[in-house]
Amino acid sequence: MKKAFNEDIDEMWVEWALEMIQAGYESDNLYILAGITRPYHQFELQRLTDKVLADLNLDYEDKLLMIRNYIYYIISTAINEPSKYLSTLKDIKDICIALDMEQEYMDFYLLYFAKDDLNESEVQWYWDGADRTNIDRIIEEVFENYLNSNNSKQ
Repeated sequence: MKKAFNEDIDEMWVEWALEMIQAGYESDNLYILAGITRPYHQFELQRLTDKVLADLNLDYEDKLLMIRNYIYYIISTAINEPSKYLSTLKDIKDICIALDMEQEYMDFYLLYFAKDDLNESEVQWYWDGADRTNIDRIIEEVFENYLNSNNSKQ
C-alpha cells in the first residue's frame, strides 16, 4: 500500500514481512526485510522491497488495485472486532483523502467521522440514522457489503 503512494519504507514494512513469513511465504529478500532495523536507508530499502514484491509476485504498478486489495485486507481483519472499527475507518478515510475524496471510499470517510463523533457525544451528522446503539452494526454492514462486492475481484 505504501509502495503505491511511493512513501518511505518504515517499521510497518518490517512488520508486514514478519506477517508474510508467519503466513507461510518464503523468500531470501523477505527474510532480509524482516530483519531490518533502524536506521533505515531508504534507497536500499526501496530496492529491497521491489525485490520482495517481485519474489512474491505482488504487482504494485496498478495503484488502484493495490489500494482496493489493501482495504479489502484491513476490513477482513477487522470485521468481527468492533474495537478495530475506528482505526480501520481512519486508515480508509486517509486513503480517501489522499485520492482526492474518491467516491468508492466516501462511505468509510463519513462513517469514520460518525463513529468518532459518537465516541464523544450523543449526536453525529455524517450518517443518517446512526447513533451509539447502532453505529457498530452499520459499520459491520458496510464492511460486509464492501467485502462481498470486491470478493470477485480478489
